[in-house]
Amino acid sequence: MRPPAGWWVVILSLPREPSSTRVRAWRRLRAMGALALRSGVWVLPARPDITGPVQDLARQIQRLGGEATLLEVSRVENVPDAEIVRRFREARDADYRSLAERYRRLRRALERGGRKPRVRDEAARLARELDRVRAIDFFDAPAGEEARRAREQFEAALAPAEPPAAPLGDLRGRLWVTRPRPRVDRLASAWFIRRFVEPEARFVFAPPEAQPADAVPFDMAGVALGHHGDRCTFETLLAVTGRREPGLEALAQIVHDADLGDGKFARPEAPGLDLAVRGLLAALADDDAVLAAGLTLFEGLYAVVSAR
Repeated sequence: MRPPAGWWVVILSLPREPSSTRVRAWRRLRAMGALALRSGVWVLPARPDITGPVQDLARQIQRLGGEATLLEVSRVENVPDAEIVRRFREARDADYRSLAERYRRLRRALERGGRKPRVRDEAARLARELDRVRAIDFFDAPAGEEARRAREQFEAALAPAEPPAAPLGDLRGRLWVTRPRPRVDRLASAWFIRRFVEPEARFVFAPPEAQPADAVPFDMAGVALGHHGDRCTFETLLAVTGRREPGLEALAQIVHDADLGDGKFARPEAPGLDLAVRGLLAALADDDAVLAAGLTLFEGLYAVVSAR
């Protein structure tokens, strides 16, 4: 995601006493996703959905006896946009990695026979916290994918969806749906669907609440064409379609390692594939454009591994 057109700069002057006033202001700013540039100076991207909360915060601080100066600027002169974006991403990466580890601990507790009601309660808390972090992840922090994978692996262990018992039926003319901002497994799966299942397949990218009811879902939590155990969606598609050839199996190993990051197959191509897809996402804001580039990328990778 590119830097915004400008920034909100919040300059605070807070009374020393009571100290709770300062703590409340700092907590509110952090909850909004603000970044501390230095003591008393915070920055947020100048987005329409942030303007109202920033102005409300300024009024609250004034009621508490402090002062809040709001500046909307096109740039911060002594801190480049790229540096501010990097620091925002670092802050959200730390949040995401903490959540991913908590999901992994919860999955281990479930596998050890932990009580499901307690596990579900903690999972609900984690889901709310993950939603909160996503809402303030203004620049698509890379570790968001790690948290997403950890959540999906936990949910698969909690209530695994069963893959189809037989190869896929006639899917001609069907619409396929998956989550926005497609990464390695989603792009690889879309390539496989277009290449081996339905040459005219159409794809949409939408969050769960906005997905077309008649579409075939893939690479999402709780769907048949998704993760199962330690198997990624691309591996599931190979299994249910019954396709077995060296090139596809080699590609499945690369996709698995790049998507899950568990080093199961120790494929040296996996980090490069992950980096290439991250590059597509950084350069292209439109998911359909990412898909088009991704289809070409995987067609080339398939040709290379098949030739070996």
